[in-house]
Amino acid sequence: MSILIFMADQLRPDHLGFDSALPVRTPHIDAIAAGGHVFDRAYVANPVCMPNRATIMTGRWPSAHGLRTNGIPLDPGAQTFARVLRTAGWRTSAVGKLHFQPMGWPFEEWQLDEIRQQLPALYERAVTGPFGAEFTSWEDYDRHALADIRLPDDYYGFDDVALTVGHGDRISGNYVRWARERGHDPMTMAGAAVARHAYAGWPTQAYESAVPAALHPTTYVAQEAIARLSAFAEQDDPWLLLVSFPDPHHPFAPPAEYAHRHDPASLPLPSSFHDSHAGSPEHIRRIVARRGIPDPDPTMTWAPTEEQFRHALAAELGAVEFIDDCVGQVLASLEASGHADDTLILFTSDHGDLFGDHGLLLKHFSHYRGVLRVPLILRAPGMGTGRHAALASSADIAPTLLDLAGAAALPQAQGRSLRPIMEGTPGAWRDAVLVEEDQPFGLDGLPGPVRIRTVITEAARLTEVQDRQMTELYDLRHDPDEMANLAGHDDRLELAASRAMARELIRVDDDSVVPFDAA
Repeated sequence: MSILIFMADQLRPDHLGFDSALPVRTPHIDAIAAGGHVFDRAYVANPVCMPNRATIMTGRWPSAHGLRTNGIPLDPGAQTFARVLRTAGWRTSAVGKLHFQPMGWPFEEWQLDEIRQQLPALYERAVTGPFGAEFTSWEDYDRHALADIRLPDDYYGFDDVALTVGHGDRISGNYVRWARERGHDPMTMAGAAVARHAYAGWPTQAYESAVPAALHPTTYVAQEAIARLSAFAEQDDPWLLLVSFPDPHHPFAPPAEYAHRHDPASLPLPSSFHDSHAGSPEHIRRIVARRGIPDPDPTMTWAPTEEQFRHALAAELGAVEFIDDCVGQVLASLEASGHADDTLILFTSDHGDLFGDHGLLLKHFSHYRGVLRVPLILRAPGMGTGRHAALASSADIAPTLLDLAGAAALPQAQGRSLRPIMEGTPGAWRDAVLVEEDQPFGLDGLPGPVRIRTVITEAARLTEVQDRQMTELYDLRHDPDEMANLAGHDDRLELAASRAMARELIRVDDDSVVPFDAA
């Protein structure tokens, strides 16, 4: 059995057709869901790109694998599921966005400098220790813009990588050479500055790309994936292929072929859009008070107007449909190779997006459902179909893949294989899932560094911010939209959730380092 993984960036499951009330069309992803297992309560271990991507690869929570926040590189010797399979003789390839090392953008460099100054022990463990005094990222945006950089053999377990670096249409990585060979320079012919049309309410982050679909990074990822599937078909060895799209993460910049599929005025508002935030943390109330003014930091949570939200959503849904068409192309290639029936297919995302929930957009410093819940779909040969309400985590992906592939287990993996749930095997399952977020910086109303921990149970979501006397508690059975903060008002619910959080914190409290050559 071989393994094909599709990963999107910053995609909510309810922005896919099979799980959505929105008019979004994703027939190819829907088909994977219809033919496989859907985990309706799958949550991230961390709602930020780099930490959760490292969790997906290692099966460990960020506090254990060390990549706690964007800007910190994953230890080059980290045990990953790709490395286990490669060691066992599998051919391993990845195309698209990896983000296991920093992209070198100013905010990441600033974050790394903040970590160096404020959290020197973390910096020593995560950067200086594994990489030495001088660290140069293999995924640096400018480095790839200047030359076609080939990643080393065994890059976190992948022996072949075609990289994209960044988001939207102005992408670096190995994509640059591919695009330039076709007469397109993404450094000068893409981005908001040369957009065909930009939405005036958020012109740097919601625009129609000047890049045609045929030259877009999304197409590049699909074509590189198809080329590898063709090569795999010529040999009998099992293979692993990670197909990781840098979209629909903002900037929401689909090409002309997808930019106007949805009329912003026709798109509905989320039911929680006009949340009063009477019981919300102070920093959330301050964000909402500045409604309509995007944060100067384009990565930061902000509060859009109804019009701004709808224009962003229309652009994002276009990007999602573009991804689905490319997923369809890859699946058609897999079918043509004759290996579709013996290939495990997984679809997921690294984290979600608030996208209008509670009148907010993007992510960071907020653990509402839209940020934490991700699509998790598994279609495995001989495993049937099903939809499951069991609590799942991104940390479960690596153990599940290795279990289904019949490969050796990951040393020190903290996640659990989802196979028993897929098989309907009776037995105890987790009653809570932990989410971590560590940021070296803060924002208005929440000075940094910031450490947030959330536990989600069948009944509740409890969020605590260290040393801030800031607690959120929601009764998910009667308030699934998380509108009424019950912290201090429902002692029984709070006690049960607090005990669950304590158990989960103890369970993932593991700072052991497992070297590459461990058994």
